[in-house]
Amino acid sequence: MNRDEAHLVLSDGEVFEGYSAGYVSQSGVCEGEFVFNTALSGYQEVITDPSYAGQIISFTYPHIGNYGVTSLDNEALRPYCRGVVVRELCDVPSNWRSQRSLEQFLIDHQIPAIVGIDTRRLTRHLRAHGAVPGAFGVGGVDAVRSASLRARTTDNCDLASEVTTTHRYDLGDGDLHVVAIDYGIKTTMVRQLAQRFRLSVLPASSTAEQIDELKPDGIFLSNGPGDPAALGAATQELRLMLGKYPIFGICLGHQLLASALGAHTFKLPFGHHGSNHPVKNVSTGNVEITAQNHNYAVAPQSLQRSEITHVNLNDGVIEGLASRAERCFSVQYHPEAGPGPHDSRYLFDQFEDLLRGKWSVG
Repeated sequence: MNRDEAHLVLSDGEVFEGYSAGYVSQSGVCEGEFVFNTALSGYQEVITDPSYAGQIISFTYPHIGNYGVTSLDNEALRPYCRGVVVRELCDVPSNWRSQRSLEQFLIDHQIPAIVGIDTRRLTRHLRAHGAVPGAFGVGGVDAVRSASLRARTTDNCDLASEVTTTHRYDLGDGDLHVVAIDYGIKTTMVRQLAQRFRLSVLPASSTAEQIDELKPDGIFLSNGPGDPAALGAATQELRLMLGKYPIFGICLGHQLLASALGAHTFKLPFGHHGSNHPVKNVSTGNVEITAQNHNYAVAPQSLQRSEITHVNLNDGVIEGLASRAERCFSVQYHPEAGPGPHDSRYLFDQFEDLLRGKWSVG
């Protein structure tokens, strides 16, 4: 396939050469914060994860798109990432589930891509210098360099309000009623909850008073993009619900719950993005292989009213918290596993046990 030459330029001046793919905007340039994902498969679930809002995803696996795309694997109605970086993009996918090529999917959803990039070099640079902003596109390296200097990081950004549902919706028919606050909730997460509970999904801006009116048996805090420190209003609403309902949080929901319990968050150098991160359950000693997608984490020295339940074996980052007094727990990783191993899906059963009084937090 004939492709136009393109450039990728980071805000620190690092330049990469490649070729344009996917959707090409009128400006021909895409800006965002660059992060790398180490998953070997599940590229569609990664691209449609709303937690990537504001970011450009670089895949470390060199060959992407070989099994095409199916609507059954979408984690949101559309992708919210700014763009995609790939070493080699498959032109002719082959799989019985495939409905179209990955490139056609990107074009249909207006997501730019750049291919032919030395993603190994890019990954090494991001590991050394962190998740830096930048740009890629056609029109010459000078135009892309100018765009890279305008690009923003996700620091202090409330991106949850851009990806959350605009209205309440209900699923499932269980005897227990759970309210899920959507900060960027993934489809697999909704599916896991709806299999167990009567589920009401509410916008991220929902107040404690609005949730009280629904009289739920428990509250679920979803994943989502951006800086948890920018969601002060959401944290304040959570404080009003602590101790009133059992609460289970994942990813951004974990960070917000920790903040409501008095802890603080910080930005990791390059985050955790992949489906092969080892996490140790502190109480059992078991090691789970987990799917992860986050740039921020909870600062251990700031913990006040919660205990650490899980830790990352790669770098020691807090991966789980619990508070017996407030009947709440959370994990930084993605137990719903879309994509990723299913080692941690027991946590949804644990949440149900908490609501039924069969399990005590901690």
